[in-house]
Amino acid sequence: MLGQLSVADALAERGISRREFLNFCGTMVAILALPPRYVAQVVTALERTTRPVLVWLEFQDCAGNTESMLRSSHPPVAEVVLELLSWEYHETIMAGAGKQAEAVLKRVVEEDAGKYIVIVEGAIPTADGGVYCTIGGRTALDIATEVCRKAAASIAVGACAWDGGLVRSNPNPTGAVGLQEAVPGLKVVNLGGCPHNVANTAAVLVHYLTFHEMPALDQYNRPLFAYGQIIHDQCERRAHYDAGRFVEEWGDEGSRKGWCLYKMGCKGPDATYNCPTVRWNGGTSWPVKAGHGCIACASNRFWDKMSPFYKPLPNVPGFGADVTAEKIGWGLVGTVGALTAAHAVGSVIRAKKKKEESERPPKFSWER
Repeated sequence: MLGQLSVADALAERGISRREFLNFCGTMVAILALPPRYVAQVVTALERTTRPVLVWLEFQDCAGNTESMLRSSHPPVAEVVLELLSWEYHETIMAGAGKQAEAVLKRVVEEDAGKYIVIVEGAIPTADGGVYCTIGGRTALDIATEVCRKAAASIAVGACAWDGGLVRSNPNPTGAVGLQEAVPGLKVVNLGGCPHNVANTAAVLVHYLTFHEMPALDQYNRPLFAYGQIIHDQCERRAHYDAGRFVEEWGDEGSRKGWCLYKMGCKGPDATYNCPTVRWNGGTSWPVKAGHGCIACASNRFWDKMSPFYKPLPNVPGFGADVTAEKIGWGLVGTVGALTAAHAVGSVIRAKKKKEESERPPKFSWER
């Protein structure tokens, strides 16, 4: 089977240079927010591991996550498909169809039970027995239950697979839910976003292959490395927000100068994702840089909770959209003074603490 081929052997067969492989590993470590010293560990793990078998299930969705994967250049989808994984089943891109395709999925589930990885795209309908999404005569609920329960790991990509997404939005006639609700008890990694960012998906797989476990997750089972920071705090337009410079209408002077999009409904202050740093299109841009406000597509139930998308968020911390430049100026004077005083007090405390620590006997520690 293809899954028996090591990553190192696959790299050699495909003519991937050592430099290209090391660059890929370095990129994954950076996205995972790990110290650079982990690059060597990732390299060793990927070279020695046997390529895991992966199946991709697609249910109620727009195929946007598949399209995002196919159009990825960072890393290229071919790098993931041909070198890192043995991609056995994906209805959109596989050559087989009909009974031949279903036979592949059945073989993987039976022969590689407990070893393969499954990625789920799209919501899973539960109303009326799940009849609103069927593949080969079987409901999405039935397929997901069988395939995911026998997998080594399950990853839900995109908003729909995570929490139902657009399909679940009010009034939700099909009873659509995300994977973790449709199949309770699964250990699922949710990669929310509409669509998911392929760089994050690749990073999760690399973490799993390197450390034999999924990365640290938040309360929504999303990886902290990708969803642990507020978008507003990472945004290149943040300085304009703090200075009170806002786009007032599409195409105005502020829009041309790249001012803050808060007044246009940007949900960045209430959303977490690494869009501003990982970006899209080979790391070149992301929605806010391109001139459109964040709609919080990686947030829980964003279709219902964050709409209307062009209405400003209420009570955003900071100076706010209605503060005049004059008030901001005087506010900054007071703030800087307060921060200076606080810094001075902190310096005294740190100096005292440092002196006390220097007088203590040394302690020994072990680093694993």
